[in-house]
Amino acid sequence: MLNVCTYNLLNMLMMNYQEIAQTIRRFLIEDFEVDPEAITPDATLKDTLDLDSLDYIDLIVAIDNSFGIKMKPEDFQTMNTIKDFYDFIDHQLNQKITA
Repeated sequence: MLNVCTYNLLNMLMMNYQEIAQTIRRFLIEDFEVDPEAITPDATLKDTLDLDSLDYIDLIVAIDNSFGIKMKPEDFQTMNTIKDFYDFIDHQLNQKITA
């Protein structure tokens, strides 16, 4: 029998790309008040999110809560677009599956 934590972790790991994008989109809109129209794959992460350093900490917490992924602020340096953000999360979840 699976406990609740194990079940939630399995659900996170089995997310498809569309579910990842929807989850990120939801917390950007709800928690960071990003305009839904601004969240497109080609939108630049920095300009769209307009986050300060404290917001990045909140974003890291939201990512951990939503996906079980531990990020560092410097991880965002490799991301230019919203699509890069989606791809990063997708890659991290796939790494967990194969680990």
